[in-house]
Amino acid sequence: MPPSCYDKAVQLLGLRPHFRRELEGKLARRGYPPEEVVAALDRLGRQGYLNEVETARAFVAGRQSRGGEGRSRLKAELVKRGASGEAIESALADLSPEDDLAAAREVAVKWSRGGKSDPQALARHLQRKGFSPRAIVAVLQERPAGDETADLWDLNEDDSA
Repeated sequence: MPPSCYDKAVQLLGLRPHFRRELEGKLARRGYPPEEVVAALDRLGRQGYLNEVETARAFVAGRQSRGGEGRSRLKAELVKRGASGEAIESALADLSPEDDLAAAREVAVKWSRGGKSDPQALARHLQRKGFSPRAIVAVLQERPAGDETADLWDLNEDDSA
């Protein structure tokens, strides 16, 4: 006999935290009726097993511990996984522009170890990783060829991140 919708949801949550929408999709793909899915997720929510804010914070903390992603990339990943707007705001609230800059510096160092030196290629790489334009410009200006990269972005010194 296959597990109940609730039991399957508990099993999935035992593997890792999930956002409600993410878990809803997984259960639907496994063929559970929508009303059973909603009931199981509501029950899990009442029991405290579905906490969007804590799941989003844990996701961001885990991604930051691995390094290499900026605020906008983290936000995009949270949206993709179905996090609520409130959860996203809460998870990203603790990130400062300095966090973005420090992580961008680390990514640039790793990128440079591969023998790469084109500042425009580095800027594109950092942009794909989700770093703010301000962090990208700062990293490029810290590089020995920083003067050549000043025109890559249309930012003034007093623009906010």
